[in-house]
Amino acid sequence: MDPAADRRRRRLLIAATAGGLALLILVGVGVYGLLRGPATPEPETVDRPSPSVTANPGRPETPAPEAVSPLGGPEAFARNVATALFTWDTASGYGPADYAQVLADVAHDSEADALVADVRAYLPTAEAWMQLRQYQTRQRLTIDDVFVPDAWETAIAQAAPGQIPDGAAAYTITGTRHRDGIWDTTPAEASRPVAFTVFMTCTPPNSGRSGAGLCELLRLSELDHPLR
Repeated sequence: MDPAADRRRRRLLIAATAGGLALLILVGVGVYGLLRGPATPEPETVDRPSPSVTANPGRPETPAPEAVSPLGGPEAFARNVATALFTWDTASGYGPADYAQVLADVAHDSEADALVADVRAYLPTAEAWMQLRQYQTRQRLTIDDVFVPDAWETAIAQAAPGQIPDGAAAYTITGTRHRDGIWDTTPAEASRPVAFTVFMTCTPPNSGRSGAGLCELLRLSELDHPLR
């Protein structure tokens, strides 16, 4: 497939309203049922904030959302996905679609539509984004732990041949979500613990032309409902 055409297709996916969530492959213990994210959000228009609206002059200029590297193996990829999923700045001139796009760019083709809905559930809606932008709200994630959940290992052990994609992996991530902004000229911040599971498929090293294993994102669990 032409890489440029593939990127254009994924950009159309992220710009479009997310469709119904597709069920993934059925596993004996129903892991993919747990994997499925929250219900599809109502249709909405995701507008990019005007670049003329910038951050507080005291803040450094915010760079564009950083691409998610597919290299380094499954645990490194899970960390990269988590960082991209929780890192955004409403005063940057970028919108939810821009932050979601970097995750769509590493989606596995078979789950790209459903992944878009998963990602949108983690990001503020267009209306919420505009409200948060009034307070120059930004967000980041501190990762505490990354591990393969027991439920996934059980699923792998019980699955029949072909039920789970080759190279599939799951990592549960726990950490703290930090938000800060400006309230009536006074800096304000809030934090709360979060937990979620990242599902992916990875090729082993030396299996591709580059010689490095590549990972693609399958799905995200519902926030605070990870596999354990």
